Amino acid sequence: MGSSAGNAIRLDRFLCFARIVKTRGQAQEMAESGHVRIDGRAVDKAATPVRIGCIIAFATPGGRVRALRIVTLPVRRGPSEEARRCYDELIENARATRAGVDAASARA
Repeated sequence: MGSSAGNAIRLDRFLCFARIVKTRGQAQEMAESGHVRIDGRAVDKAATPVRIGCIIAFATPGGRVRALRIVTLPVRRGPSEEARRCYDELIENARATRAGVDAASARA
């Protein structure tokens, strides 16, 4: 239990190792904010376990929504190419309010 070769990893470690955030502290804050969902359920603990196949959804500081499916569990914070292989990007939406304004302006 707790080994890096196990079948689960803490949410904050995954977010940091997969380079979703820059630091483990940022990952902990993000996880504890209550704005992260794992498989559709809101979480508020950095130690929440995630496994291969879990879907993590969250809003970025810029207001976009991202949803990621975990493909493999990282064992370290490696290069970005290695980190990117840990998940599949399901959605990454642009800010809706900005897109609506631009679309209306284009039609006028």
